[in-house]
Amino acid sequence: MHVSFQPKKVLLCGATGTIGRATARAAVEAGLDVTCLVRRPVEVFEGAATVQADVTDAASVDAVFASGFDVVISCLASRTGAPEDAWAIDDRANRTVFDAAKAHGAPHVILLSAICVQKPRLAFQHAKLSAETALIESGLTYTVVRPTAFFKSLSGQIARVQAGRSFLVFGDGHLTACKPISDRDLGQFLVKCIDLPGAKNAVVPIGGRGPAITPRDQADHLFGLLGKDSKIGTMPVIVMKTIAGGLGFLSRIVPSFTAKAEFARIGLYYATESMLVWNEAEGRYDADATPSFGEDTLFDYYADVIAGRATVEKGDHSVF
Repeated sequence: MHVSFQPKKVLLCGATGTIGRATARAAVEAGLDVTCLVRRPVEVFEGAATVQADVTDAASVDAVFASGFDVVISCLASRTGAPEDAWAIDDRANRTVFDAAKAHGAPHVILLSAICVQKPRLAFQHAKLSAETALIESGLTYTVVRPTAFFKSLSGQIARVQAGRSFLVFGDGHLTACKPISDRDLGQFLVKCIDLPGAKNAVVPIGGRGPAITPRDQADHLFGLLGKDSKIGTMPVIVMKTIAGGLGFLSRIVPSFTAKAEFARIGLYYATESMLVWNEAEGRYDADATPSFGEDTLFDYYADVIAGRATVEKGDHSVF
């Protein structure tokens, strides 16, 4: 990857997830001096150093920052989106990182957030927004990156279709759209934001290469790659609403249903909301206003999975 900036000392938090590893690789290949903050001993990417700390322990994180860094990239995110996990990691752990960065003079913090915080209804979205606000108000130079959908979150039905089953969609399959971005491209974009004009003290939405695609587009292309006629299964949105509503009611009576209710709400959200920039003035999602970046496409990824060149790591927020 061609870069124009001089080597900088970078601390990467949340380095062991798929996006974190891709960011570590991009940073190393860009010639940066990269240190990955990890909870337990693990090699993230050859050429990147590691340092152990617990992001939920302020003293532990503060000790890491004592060595000094020019840039901090945080890919910290809850694994499940459950409320307790979301507030602990998406919000409080990131705030701990911001506090340490400010205390030790790290001049620039790049935060990986999510485009779905534009219309927040879920615990993890509110937690991410809280972290965004904390960073913006911290006095640090900041970049908040809001990516669209990820390839892994849109690939859970490949095995299902390969097995001869239908591709499930909500409604007519055109209720939502997105510009999905690969881990590799997102990692490169996060690193690019170190010196990207206009990225400092800004909230930056980003999508992947190509036009916006709907679930029906995904289905038709997947069947085409497999040489099969499209076989679509439909689920009325009212079914998801009923499930989410029922679990929500039960969670008020039986606390153990709280997480299940939130997962149902997450599924309903992704079934009905597009992962594109929201045009507030026009009250709609705007594909044209959603920037594209990178080289990878979701359909190329589908082809790689089918050919055995890639494997699907289903995200915790996958609907299927």
